[in-house]
Amino acid sequence: MTVKKEQLLEWLKDCAAVFAEQRDYLTQLDADIGDADHGINMNRGFEKVLEKLPTMDAMSIEMILKTTGMTLMSSIGGASGPLYGTFFIRAAAAAKGKDELDLAGLIAVLEAGVAGIVARGKAEPGDKTMCDAWWPVLDAAKAAESLEAALPSMVTAVDAGVASTVDMRAKKGRASYLGERSIGHQDAGATSTMFMVKALSRAVVGS
Repeated sequence: MTVKKEQLLEWLKDCAAVFAEQRDYLTQLDADIGDADHGINMNRGFEKVLEKLPTMDAMSIEMILKTTGMTLMSSIGGASGPLYGTFFIRAAAAAKGKDELDLAGLIAVLEAGVAGIVARGKAEPGDKTMCDAWWPVLDAAKAAESLEAALPSMVTAVDAGVASTVDMRAKKGRASYLGERSIGHQDAGATSTMFMVKALSRAVVGS
């Protein structure tokens, strides 16, 4: 099993649908400890990606990911645009020359993307950020023996990662200003990461 270009396009289409559906939920999560705009921003960004999908049919995997990153960078406000934009742009570089992604290829793409988020956001484990969802996903992918096994494991890992943010004290962004009051709230960025990982699993293995 490999991840093919058509599945990546389906993934992006699914992400657009999910962020439209979950816009208000993500915005409410962000309202509790942030700027109350995360759902609106993610929906706007992936609406723009959806508009560009027809032009991506003839693109390589590298260019699909790069175009997605550039689109998100230019259309999402707040911190999420640069972070998710960087994720896709760095992931694109790791996919250069590949027509499809095996497990090692997917790990390389995820690892590069997550490293980009960390480099830009300077997050550390336990800071209550999207990285607290991405790191377990990456670990699950690396521990898997096949792509088919990796994706369900990544879904389980991202659920656990998101749940772990509830008891964390925020150390980055607007939420960090709340100090102890940020404890008890689920991180919006980690939640949007969860939606993306689950959409990827659906696109590749159907669940």
